[in-house]
Amino acid sequence: MTAPDPASAGVRPAAVSAQGWGWRHAGRSTAAVQGLDLDIRPGERVLLLGPSGAGKSTLLHALAGVLGDEDDDADETGSLLIDGTAPRRQRGRAGLMQQDPETQVVLSRLGDDVAFGAENLAVPRGEIWRRVHEALDDVGLRTAAGGGLPLDHPTSALSGGQKQRLALAGILAMRPGLILLDEPTANLDPAGVLEVRDAVARCLDKTGATLVVVEHRVSVWKDLVDRIVVLRPGRSTETAVLIDGPPDQVLSQARDMLAAAGVWVPGYVPATRARTANTGSGGGPAELLLAAQDLAVSRERPRRRGFRTLPPVPVQSGLTAQVLAGHALTITGPNGSGKSTFALTLAGLLAPVDGKVSAAVGLSDGAGIDPFTWKAEQLIARIGTVFQEPEHQFVTGNVLDELMFGPRHLGRGGERVDELLERLRLTHLVDANPYTLSGGEKRRLSVATVLAAHPKVLVLDEPTFGQDANTWAELASFLSELLDAGTAVVSVTHDAEFSSVLGGSQLELTAAAAVPA
Repeated sequence: MTAPDPASAGVRPAAVSAQGWGWRHAGRSTAAVQGLDLDIRPGERVLLLGPSGAGKSTLLHALAGVLGDEDDDADETGSLLIDGTAPRRQRGRAGLMQQDPETQVVLSRLGDDVAFGAENLAVPRGEIWRRVHEALDDVGLRTAAGGGLPLDHPTSALSGGQKQRLALAGILAMRPGLILLDEPTANLDPAGVLEVRDAVARCLDKTGATLVVVEHRVSVWKDLVDRIVVLRPGRSTETAVLIDGPPDQVLSQARDMLAAAGVWVPGYVPATRARTANTGSGGGPAELLLAAQDLAVSRERPRRRGFRTLPPVPVQSGLTAQVLAGHALTITGPNGSGKSTFALTLAGLLAPVDGKVSAAVGLSDGAGIDPFTWKAEQLIARIGTVFQEPEHQFVTGNVLDELMFGPRHLGRGGERVDELLERLRLTHLVDANPYTLSGGEKRRLSVATVLAAHPKVLVLDEPTFGQDANTWAELASFLSELLDAGTAVVSVTHDAEFSSVLGGSQLELTAAAAVPA
C-alpha cells in the first residue's frame, strides 16, 4: 500500500490533545467523562472502546464541536483541543458520522446531500462539485467515469449501507483533518458493514486523515487501526483511560480484562440465561396471538392523481407469519428489504397495503380483530413497540417519567419500574434527560418504557445496537425470562447471537426492489 498524500487530497491531518478533560451533561449529577488524558498524533487511526455509558459518544461529539454551547448548564473541565484550538472554534476541521443512517440524510438528492457540508463552509461552487464527484467516487457510490448512482438519485431509495457511505462522502467533501465515526455500522447488515468499513479504509489511505472510531464490535475495525484506547465509565473516580496500546498487544494481553469490562473482543460471546420453556402452558401448543396473512407492506401513503387514488407501492408482498405466546419470531434480511416496515405493520402502527393482520381473542380482549384500528391505550397495553431510533419514542424530560408514562396513561402503578431500572442498568440515570444518554443507554430505556406497560407482544427493532457485551447479555437474558413467562417477542435484527439466545422461528426477507450498488 502506498503512503497517503494528504497534500494532493487537500487534507491536513489533525492532532488531538485532551488534558484532564471531562464533561457533565446539563441536568446530570455525574460526569459522562472525567479526567481524560489523551494525545492522538496527526494521521493516527484510533479505535475507542469501553462499556456502554463510558462517554465515547460524548468525546466524539465534543471533538466535532457540537456538544452544547458555552451558556449551557453543562460543565466542562480540563482542555480538549484539535491542533491547539477548541473544536467549537473551528467547525469543519472534524467530520462526524453517527449511528443512525436515517438521521444523517439532509436533502432529497444524492449530489445535493454530499454538497451540503461544503456549502455551509463557503467553499466556492465550482470546487464543491469537484469535491462531490471525488467523494462519491471514493466511497464507491459513483465512479469517475459516471457509473453508479446519478447525482439526482433520491436519497430515500438508498439502503442503510449506502446511506452511511453517503454520510461519509459528505464528510469527505468538507476535507476534514479528523474523521469521527460513532458506531457507523451498528444498524447494518453484514454486507453493509463491509461496504462502510472498506469505504473508510480507501478514504484514509488516500487522505491520511486522523481517525477516531467508536464501535463495540472490535473485529470489524482492528485491522484498520493502529491503536486501541479503552475508556472507563465516566462516573469512575479513576483516570478515564483504562488501556491504551497497539491492537494486537491490547487484545492479547488484556483480553480477560476487556471482556469483563464489556468489550466485544473477537470470538467472545457472553454467557446468557438458557431458555427453560418453548411450548404453551402445560407443554401443549402455544397460544396464537397475532397472524399476518398475504401481507403487503409500505411506508408510503395512498396518492391522489386526478380523480384516482393510487395505492402505495409495496416494499414486500405475500408475507405470512404467526406470533405465538412464549415464542420468539426473528425477522432478518438485508438493509432496505422492508423488515422494519413489516414489523411496524404487524404491531398495528402501519396499515397494510394488502392482506391482513389479525389479533386473536386472547390478545385483542374486546378491542377488535385489527390492531391498526385500536386506540393508543389499547395498543400499548397489548403490543409494545421499540423503534429503531430510540429518540422517536421519548416524550418526557427525565428517565423516571419516561418509564412511568405508559403505566400512568393506562391507570396503573409503576410496580415494575424499579426492577426495570435495575435489570437494564439505568438506576443511576433516573433524573437524566433521555436525550443526553449514550446510544446504548437510550436503547435500553426505550425497551424499558415498553416493558413497563406489560404488553403480551413485544416488537423490537434492532434491540441490541449500542450495547456492550455485559448489557447485551443482561438484555438477552431478561427477554429470555419474558419468553418463558409467556410474552411473545418479535425482533428485527442482524445479531445472530441474539437470535440464537431467544430461539423460536425466523422469517428472512429478500432484498426489495434493487438499487444500484
